[in-house]
Amino acid sequence: MEFFKIKRDIPFMRYGRLTTTISLVTFILAILALGFKGLNLGIDFTGGILMEVRYAQPADLEAIRKTLEEQRIAEAAVQNFGTSRDVLIRLPLREDTGARQSDQIFSALKAQDGTAELKRVEFVGPQVGKEMYESGGLALMLVAAGIMAYLAMRFAWRFAVAAMIANMHDIVIILGMFAFFEWEFTLSVLAGVLAILGYSVNESVVVFDRVRENFRKMRKAAVTDVIDNAITATMSRTIITHSMTQLMVLAMFFFGGDALHNFALALTIGIVFGIYSSVLVACPVVLALGVSRADLLLPEKEGLVDNRP
Repeated sequence: MEFFKIKRDIPFMRYGRLTTTISLVTFILAILALGFKGLNLGIDFTGGILMEVRYAQPADLEAIRKTLEEQRIAEAAVQNFGTSRDVLIRLPLREDTGARQSDQIFSALKAQDGTAELKRVEFVGPQVGKEMYESGGLALMLVAAGIMAYLAMRFAWRFAVAAMIANMHDIVIILGMFAFFEWEFTLSVLAGVLAILGYSVNESVVVFDRVRENFRKMRKAAVTDVIDNAITATMSRTIITHSMTQLMVLAMFFFGGDALHNFALALTIGIVFGIYSSVLVACPVVLALGVSRADLLLPEKEGLVDNRP
């Protein structure tokens, strides 16, 4: 499906050095943000208490926050969970974290609103949080290794390296923005980061497939012309796919409540930079690594030659 068709190839590779320089600067800034500020880890990783409270009417989040402040708990996260009557409370790790603290907090909430009903209480110890953090990092590395192996088998090692550089570019920028703006990094955000790994590589695979097809059809064309044609030919598909995906993500961002806010935010950053990196990072890197027809095609056969210059 194409909403529009571009008649002349856009010379993307002419600006390859500029786009990769911009990406490198952005990547370095993200690394600096992670190094100097670090991630604002949620209780999923640091440990603490998770409480779910239900009310008979829409909950007054500001009143709940004020009640928690009166209990000398200033760093608690309060958000709607599912409906406006359900509230999720995340409490940081303290010396008295446990059943006694949760009972004390619920008693205060019950005194504020007699309809409050405690649905569940979960305690995440610091050791469990550390294991989640390490497991999340391991999951990222395993996914990255699997993607590289897949691309190396389907295309060639140059494409695998280029796609992984582009993917790491997206992931590091997401993490860097969360560090710089001190947004809370939770398990849901980690899930979004892992989703972006697969989502971003899909766009790279689409472009790489067209590059391989063009090498077969445009045997007399220069490598830069082959790549420019591949990107231009897939632009309509790219715009349609990313626009529809972003539309769904924006629905979660604006209407999904606080529980999905940071998850949707991570996806939004990943989608925006994923479009950029798949076209203006992965392809210039492939070109710089010296890709040629020999990497993808068998020797030329009669009937497959294109007279295109």
